[in-house]
Amino acid sequence: MNKNNNPSVLSQLQTNPEPQNQTVAPKENKFVQSSQVTKEKKKRFLYTVKDKSGKEVNGSFDALTEKDVNAFLTSQGYQVVSIKEDKLSTSLMSIFGRKKMKAKDLIFFLNQLSTYIKSGIPLVDSVAILSRQTKNKQTKLLYQKIVFELNAGVSFSEALVKQGDSFPKLLINMVKTSELTGSLTDVLDDMTAYYKTSEINRKEIIGAITYPSVIFVFAVAILTFIILWVVPQFTSMYSQLGSELPWITTALISFSNFLSKYIIVIAIAIILIVIITIAMYKNITSVRRAMQTFAMHIPVVKNIIEYNQLIMFTKTFASLINHDVFITDSMEILGKITNNEIYKGIIRNAVYNLSVGNGISVAFKDHWAFPQTAYEMLLTGERTGRLGPMMENVTSYYEEEQSSMIKQMKSLIEPIMIVFIAGMVGVILLSVIYPMFDIYKGI
Repeated sequence: MNKNNNPSVLSQLQTNPEPQNQTVAPKENKFVQSSQVTKEKKKRFLYTVKDKSGKEVNGSFDALTEKDVNAFLTSQGYQVVSIKEDKLSTSLMSIFGRKKMKAKDLIFFLNQLSTYIKSGIPLVDSVAILSRQTKNKQTKLLYQKIVFELNAGVSFSEALVKQGDSFPKLLINMVKTSELTGSLTDVLDDMTAYYKTSEINRKEIIGAITYPSVIFVFAVAILTFIILWVVPQFTSMYSQLGSELPWITTALISFSNFLSKYIIVIAIAIILIVIITIAMYKNITSVRRAMQTFAMHIPVVKNIIEYNQLIMFTKTFASLINHDVFITDSMEILGKITNNEIYKGIIRNAVYNLSVGNGISVAFKDHWAFPQTAYEMLLTGERTGRLGPMMENVTSYYEEEQSSMIKQMKSLIEPIMIVFIAGMVGVILLSVIYPMFDIYKGI
């Protein structure tokens, strides 16, 4: 996608302000296809090797075949003793996915790599330096595998692809773009800034829900303790007195007896439900779509999800356009990096509209998951040929909205949790103390 041969998206929009003239023919849509993550599933292998001193070293390695593992270990100077597939780990990876690179490690990797390359150090040597610097064994192994692939002659983007889910699809596609345009360091710098901002937004959301979650867990633990160990003490006392108990006390005692009898069964059932739900969410599209649709209709939760998706969509879209990625390619990349099935559906409609000669804004018009304000700004950017800058404005607007919403949540959650805990404790105390008044009256 050379800038001299292929006009940028912005220049296309400026020349053809009408949305229908922005269509890129499907036959030119090679960007995503050439850089998308391979569909072949990697397996986990356990290996035993000897280092140069003759000491045995055990470890694990994710690869497509045993030969790939052997080739990598040999390239690192090890003498291979044995390699065998860990079928259990392979099965678990297929259900729950592979471990992704942590955001802080990814940001450090991109920033340092850009710095080294700007200093004149070749790419493969830059990654090798990073592998020597890191103390984390898994990260070191990841860098060594990239060096191995680069020395084997593959491109940087393909080397990242071969690491499975370790690196984000957006980064891989952007690196692919840089290989075609010769702007790797610019892309690395932009991606560093992108993931820094994304991490800040993620931490804000986590910070908003961590406090109430911790308070809720402690409240449930305390209430469970009271019901299982405190209430039975009063139950024994009331049974000895033989007094008639009010309905609220009777209900609490019945619940305490039920919980005491089936606490283990209930705990196992909750754990199984959580595990099955997570597995279904990750592996069944219809279940994921249904759960996301339900969540996006819950007050407050709806805004959190919607703002987060909008920020991700507009920020990524602006970054792709500003790096001269064709608009059809941009839409397909956006459809691959989001995990929200509602937005994936909107993006698929946008790609279809482009294929039939319409603008992308048609797919977003009057959609319940896409605010009218964002739609109007998208439409304006499409018509004026300033789609990239307009998407950046949308990002800034909704980042402020998200920050404001999180502050409001923090100020509201504390009193709500206090009222909830006070209410639950109050009900239990009333259930325990109320019969005492009847006992005192009868004396």
